[in-house]
Amino acid sequence: MKTWVSYLLLGLTLLWCSAGWAETFGVGVILGEPTGLSFKQWVGDHTAIDAAAAWSFGDESAFHVHLDYLIHTEGRADPDIGRVFFYFGIGGRLRAEEDEGRIGARIPVGLDYEFDGSPIEVFFEIAPILDLTPETELRVNGGFGVRYFF
Repeated sequence: MKTWVSYLLLGLTLLWCSAGWAETFGVGVILGEPTGLSFKQWVGDHTAIDAAAAWSFGDESAFHVHLDYLIHTEGRADPDIGRVFFYFGIGGRLRAEEDEGRIGARIPVGLDYEFDGSPIEVFFEIAPILDLTPETELRVNGGFGVRYFF
């Protein structure tokens, strides 16, 4: 399953870059729960697709993949420093544990900070998750990270 997800993420990355979206595509790391690679594709002035392929260290170690649709508020701007955005969204999560998999819905909320004149973004987010399979259970993910936009 891990190999399948890796190929899927690689394919999406190549598709995004070949579609001419490279200027609005970011790659970086997220640290927390989970920890791993983070991807973001701006699809509008205030909307983006966010994804991660990461390792979860919760109750049981597991491979974690999520994909979210995010809506950003108008950023508070300081021309000398950068912009801060509040965002919220909805998405899904797949968690491949050793003996079973979990599928759940995510509701991420967070802050993005874009440095003025720089392709670097830092972010912090918290995401309540409602696992739907194999049983219904409420969990929370959270972390901070950095992305570089091409």
